[in-house]
Order: sequence, then C-alpha cells, then structure tokens
Amino acid sequence: MKSIKYPIKFEPILKEKIWGGEKLMNLLDKKSNKKNIGESWEISDVKGDTSIVLNGKLKGKSLKEIITQYKGDLVGEKIYTQFGDKFPLLIKFIDAKTALSIQLHPHDELAKKRHDSFGKTEMWYVMQADEKANLIVGFKEDMTSKEYLHHLESKTLVDILNFDEVEKGDVYFIPTGRVHAIGAGVLLAEIQQTSDITYRIYDWDRVDDNGNERDLHTLEAVDAIDYKSQENYKTDYIKLQNESTLIVECPYFATSILPVLGEVSVNYSDKDSFVIYMCVKGEVSFEYGKNQFVKLNKGETILIPAILKEIKIHSINQSELLEVYIK
Repeated sequence: MKSIKYPIKFEPILKEKIWGGEKLMNLLDKKSNKKNIGESWEISDVKGDTSIVLNGKLKGKSLKEIITQYKGDLVGEKIYTQFGDKFPLLIKFIDAKTALSIQLHPHDELAKKRHDSFGKTEMWYVMQADEKANLIVGFKEDMTSKEYLHHLESKTLVDILNFDEVEKGDVYFIPTGRVHAIGAGVLLAEIQQTSDITYRIYDWDRVDDNGNERDLHTLEAVDAIDYKSQENYKTDYIKLQNESTLIVECPYFATSILPVLGEVSVNYSDKDSFVIYMCVKGEVSFEYGKNQFVKLNKGETILIPAILKEIKIHSINQSELLEVYIK
C-alpha cells in the first residue's frame, strides 16, 4: 500500500472543440499539433475518458484501477462509501477562442432519471481573459418558462441573459439549472461533478465543416432551467499569502485559493478526502516523505491521496493554487 503515498499527476486528455483555440498549448504548455483544442481534462473518470497516471510507481495505471485497488486510501473512506469506484469530480482547463453554446446542466435527480448520470454543478476560475471578454451567467431578471420559450423562438434569447465582462482571478459558481456560456477569449479552470450531461439551448447558429448545426436540447431544458435571477453572479473572495482561503463550498466540492511564496506546510488530518491542486500561476514543488519532490507548473494538476496527511509546498516565485476537496 505504500506506493499510493505520493502526489499523483495524470496525462491530460485534450479535446478538440468547434470553439477551441491555441491557449492551452501556448499559455499552459499542453502538447498538441491541433489548432482547436478547447479542453484539457486533467482528472477524469468519465466513461471512455479515464485519466492515466503520469508519475511514480503507479505510472500507466488508470484512475479507475487505482481507486479499485486503494479505495478509501486514495479518495477518503466516506467518499469511497458514497461513490465506490467512481471518482466524483471532473477537473478541466478550458480555452474558448469563440463563444461556447448557451447551455445548462440538469440536477442529480433529473440526470439520474434521464441519463443514469450525476448532475453537473460546476465552478469557474478565470486564468486569462482578452480585453472585453465575457461570460454569460443567469438571467437579467426572473423569467417564466413561457417567457423564456418566446425569446428562444424569437431569436432574442441573448436580450434576457446576464453578460459579465471578466478578468483574471474572477470566480463563478454555476449550480445546476443556471443558464451559462463561456465567451470568446476566456481561459479558465473548471471544477465540476463527474458528468458530461449538457443541455444546449442556443449555439449562435453556427455549423461544422460539413454544414451541420449541433443538436439543441430545447424540450429537455425547459424543466431543468432555474428561471430566477440574481443581483450578482460573481463570487467575491479574499486572498491571504501562504494560507488556504475557501472561495466555493457546496455538497459536491469545496475550493480554496492558496497563494504560495517560500514554503507552506499543509496538514490534512482534518480531511477524509483526496485533495487536488490546480496551478493557476507560477510553479511549485510538493515535498512528501524525506526529500522527495513532485513539481507542478502553471496549467498542471496533481492529486494528493487521502492517506497522505502531510506535505510541504515550495515556490521560489509568487504562485497560486486552487485547492479542491470534498467536505
């Protein structure tokens, strides 16, 4: 069992998208010859897209294999009891060269009933945004399903949606049912439930290379949408040097921001959970055991097994990590 007691990195799974660009390669150093990579799935247990270990004694094994082998030692006892051999989170970096479709995700009950899947609650951390780049999050004002369908059919959907201009460091929490879209020019980190269920409601009338439009999910979406509006959709938070500060907490995951300069000692004795770090600025190294290190660069992700209770994080230059776990 000793071989699980080290920080685990996985091979990124790169996804071509009609809206993808080059920032994942140019800014986050992902390796691909393709020009339209929209997503890098950093840790995934989605069927057909299971992550493969990149480092250490478990190199070459799949995430599914190591959960099956190490169970609660890897993910945490309570998490293993709840989810079994399914890893509960999907971790991504996303580059939108053009806007994504306007979409939403169903809640757990609806997703289970219709798709035998988890729902999809997610959050975004903006890593880079071109000037005037924006996100669509929610409605400007409360809607009814009848009003919404009228705007959808009249091609005036965008008139009732909330657009936010964004910049580096902005955080958005996207619960199930909330209409949303990543706008052109935005590079972000996404943390979500393990689910690939999306209801696409508008795709800007674009077509693929063969002249085909992508499927829309108009009927499925109507009873999955949250028609309530909010005054502010952005998540406010503070940053404290060399301290983890909680920025998002929900039943599915908790995410903190950790700015690192010098050395930070971390103890996970209070957690019965794996911990994931996404490097969103700079570079750090994780020290575990006696003088054993794993390096993490900007745009990389690492998983700390639940059984590993103490590490040190080192950074020569100012760096920032997103710290993700399940409470």
